[in-house]
Amino acid sequence: MSKILLHGTEAICEGAIRNGCRAFFGYPITPQNEVPEYMSVNMPKVGGVFVQAESEVAAINMVYGAGGAGIRAMTSSSSPGISLKQEGISYIACARIPCVVVNIMRAGPGLGGILPAQGDYFQATKGGGHGDYHLIVLAPSSVQEACDFTYRAFDLADKYRVPVMLLADGMIGQLMEPVELPPMRPLSDIPKKDWATDGGYGENRRVLNSLIIKPEELEPHVNEMQRTYDLIASCEKQCETYMTDDAEIVITAYGTVARICKSAVKTLRKQGIKAGVIRPITLYPFPSETYAKAAERAEAFLTVELSLGQMIEDVRLAVNGKKPVYFYGRTGGNVMDEEEVVAAAKNALAKARLPQEV
Repeated sequence: MSKILLHGTEAICEGAIRNGCRAFFGYPITPQNEVPEYMSVNMPKVGGVFVQAESEVAAINMVYGAGGAGIRAMTSSSSPGISLKQEGISYIACARIPCVVVNIMRAGPGLGGILPAQGDYFQATKGGGHGDYHLIVLAPSSVQEACDFTYRAFDLADKYRVPVMLLADGMIGQLMEPVELPPMRPLSDIPKKDWATDGGYGENRRVLNSLIIKPEELEPHVNEMQRTYDLIASCEKQCETYMTDDAEIVITAYGTVARICKSAVKTLRKQGIKAGVIRPITLYPFPSETYAKAAERAEAFLTVELSLGQMIEDVRLAVNGKKPVYFYGRTGGNVMDEEEVVAAAKNALAKARLPQEV
């Protein structure tokens, strides 16, 4: 199949449209503005709905309504815009409504800046809004994956009746790379939803609600949600390993940063240092077992992020004290280069080899 040249934002849209997304609700914010722009042109072509809402809050509640009616629905935003959507995302999670939320991350906190960052990891993987809930979180590191993961996100959302987030730094959104597009999926191939408020239920009334007043009803509902998350954790963990079989030091990174780290690994190996990379693809559920296995042979771990250190907490939990875990990060919209990662890896390995105090 031939490839076409697309921006990351455009690839996300194609992945959504080609797997049955027929409702998009959004609001402009850099660096994801090309998503609503592309959807505004292309959703009508497939009989879909595009609405530029009056706010991020309105957009996520429109997703609640469309998703609840059984339509594959999506919204997108960037960092502070996602913060505004958090209440609605929590409602959607409690109501067990599938949908896809795209976050093209920018620098923060606050309004911050429009350049790339990865400071939304906690927000995405630790709930973000209020209450006991999780999202499946997918992290692409190429434009091809931005397309493929968005396509997959709709199937995961429907399978488990959960919101799925595509978490990408601003570089992924603005990169242009060749993409092999997936096939256009007929809507007739998408399984019917027997829980949806689509009017086709006869005498059996269907209600989708996140207000459950009685504690004796809310607790079993939340416990049932947790059983779903446990199932997701057992079935959907995914990561990529790169030269880790004999690695003395394992570098971990996601998104665009993982590409920089792979280049650093090649340089380190030329210099006689056995390095490797673990790239989490699912940030939630986190691929903990891969780190536990790597900790049996590696001397040290280095986590590299466009933040002051967020994913490192999950890496530390996974390594479970078996080996030291170090950190290197940039923030404010600055992006590390290969040489910085090489230096940080050498420094981490040297520290790990120092005599440890008892």
